[in-house]
Amino acid sequence: MAKNLVIVESPAKAGTIQKFLGSNYTVIASGGHVRDLPKSTLGIDVNGTYEPKYITIRGKGDQLSMMRKEVKKASKIYLATDPDREGEAISWHLYEVLKLKDKKCYRITFNEITKNAVKSSLSNAREIDMNLVNSQQARRVLDRLVGYSISPLLWKKVKSGTSAGRVQSVVLRLIADREESIADFTPVEYWNISAVLGSGKKIIEAPLSGYKGKKLEISSKAEADEVLEKLNNAEFVVSDVKLGEKVRKAPLPFTTSTLQQEASKALGYSTVKTMRIAQQLYEGVSVKGHGMLGLITYLRTDSTRISEEARENAKNYIRSNYGDNYIGEIKSTDKEKKIQDAHEAIRPTYIDLTPASVKDDLSKEQFRLYQLIWKRFIAANMCSSVFEYASVTITASEYDFKTTSSKVKFEGYTTVYREADLDEEKNTKNLFIPEVSEKLILKETSSSQHFTKPPAHYTEASMVKVMEELGIGRPSTYAPTIATLLARHYITKEGKNLYISEMGEAVNSIMKKSFPSIVDINFTSNMETLLDGVEEGTVNWKNIVANFYPDLEALVKIAMEETEKLEIHDEVTDIKCDECGQNMVIKFGPYGKFLACPAFPKCKGTKNYFEKTEYKCPKCGSNVILRRTRKGRRYYGCENYNECDFMSWQKPGQTVKSELRGE
Repeated sequence: MAKNLVIVESPAKAGTIQKFLGSNYTVIASGGHVRDLPKSTLGIDVNGTYEPKYITIRGKGDQLSMMRKEVKKASKIYLATDPDREGEAISWHLYEVLKLKDKKCYRITFNEITKNAVKSSLSNAREIDMNLVNSQQARRVLDRLVGYSISPLLWKKVKSGTSAGRVQSVVLRLIADREESIADFTPVEYWNISAVLGSGKKIIEAPLSGYKGKKLEISSKAEADEVLEKLNNAEFVVSDVKLGEKVRKAPLPFTTSTLQQEASKALGYSTVKTMRIAQQLYEGVSVKGHGMLGLITYLRTDSTRISEEARENAKNYIRSNYGDNYIGEIKSTDKEKKIQDAHEAIRPTYIDLTPASVKDDLSKEQFRLYQLIWKRFIAANMCSSVFEYASVTITASEYDFKTTSSKVKFEGYTTVYREADLDEEKNTKNLFIPEVSEKLILKETSSSQHFTKPPAHYTEASMVKVMEELGIGRPSTYAPTIATLLARHYITKEGKNLYISEMGEAVNSIMKKSFPSIVDINFTSNMETLLDGVEEGTVNWKNIVANFYPDLEALVKIAMEETEKLEIHDEVTDIKCDECGQNMVIKFGPYGKFLACPAFPKCKGTKNYFEKTEYKCPKCGSNVILRRTRKGRRYYGCENYNECDFMSWQKPGQTVKSELRGE
């Protein structure tokens, strides 16, 4: 008897769905995409229709043979790939390569892998949405045109094996610009002054906030000492007391972007790791007493919406465990512009499966991420937390000091969840609320020297946030974009911080000079808007490509002609090879420049390359050289580094004080 056939991407997803559908259905996995553009050629008809030429992905032959056999036995075929552009495109490729035109073939989607959701999708089967497919095709073709057109130039100019990407190039520029602003930053000295004061049995510390009601900036020790001198015999009097409440709204449920950011800050997970673990939780894990279950909804989304059923389940849970007064209202901030809003926010599929109840069924990493998602969703359905605060202004010799104290009035959502970067309130048992005109006893005054800090280095979390804010890429591309730049050694990662490598600087320099539109943020953001238009059926995808490619082709031609006039030779140095005595040359490696023997491969002598700067060492007067850490982060050090320990992350002319190597 013929069965119904359901095709999904992964075996884990297939196993979970098979349990829900029973013996009348056969569920198999395609293993993701089965067709793609060829690797050896461009694969796009740029002289006519811009039609892509797809071929079967190498290694997919056996998988396709298995699927064809199952198709022959099936009475109905349901394509159940992921509910987004990529998933729609995979279904279309399966439809084409398995020749399903004359079959009873349907497209089904579900935002969560639960029995109700899967069975409901069968009742709402539809045709393949070609608008979604074409939106994905447009992205794939544009990326291929950029990569295959510009990469030969980079091979010629920088190093063989280097390549460019449409979205990656913009992100690389953002990181390069940030590193440049950090390197060029000049610290400014400033001083803080504070007073320790007594009020009865209470001892408080109040920082100096201003002078005669205006902001006061102290830029030197002499100025600070002058203020301290005036305060020594001054009378400290309470001049103003303000009481109030501070309401902190509950956070929204996770989107792809906010999940990646919070997992980075709270758990230390990279964006790729977060998405890998979330995929496992979505596709299904074995839970004792339940079998295979998908524990979270679909993980690639820009939406903060949740279904009414999920909302009611959350309210019932909060009511039972915390009380009605803890139930709040979710106010969605979804953008008016349709992005990838085909589904809900990321949330648990079964609210009663608490993190504690499934802990033994999950790996440590799965548990930590599931717990983060579960708590965030519960918190999103709870009411705001409320704090009482007292802001006290104290005046002495016309100098104003301010101190603020607070305590929790109602915990609200913070009973369950607290954001990783949330500033902690000073939860004192009693607020400091003195009387106006009350005189306080001066215990001591102190001053401290500080320097303004440069902009922070990007982390994966902050980079994802910026990509989302600027409209660069979409939920499915955030993690792969950063991962690609790391894999190509264009950027490096130390701790959580991202740094541009020497290779990345070279690639970025060429891209900015020869292809300014490709690395233009507004251009890339507008392109994403056009791709959204394709998805909505208002823009023809081939028109986008036809308008884009001729300009790209012209820029590549100009850049190639200019490059051909420049014969790129290895730069010869006066440094001798220890192996054969020849003058060594500067080469580019995966992590940047290094010295190599010109007689390679006969002689394999290499050395580290240190670039001289115009600066002199502030400790010993020797030349300062630009060096790199093992991971590619640049810093400045004395060329006499075996005897002098000077180093600085900033240009020596801008540093306030030297740093010791290793500190």
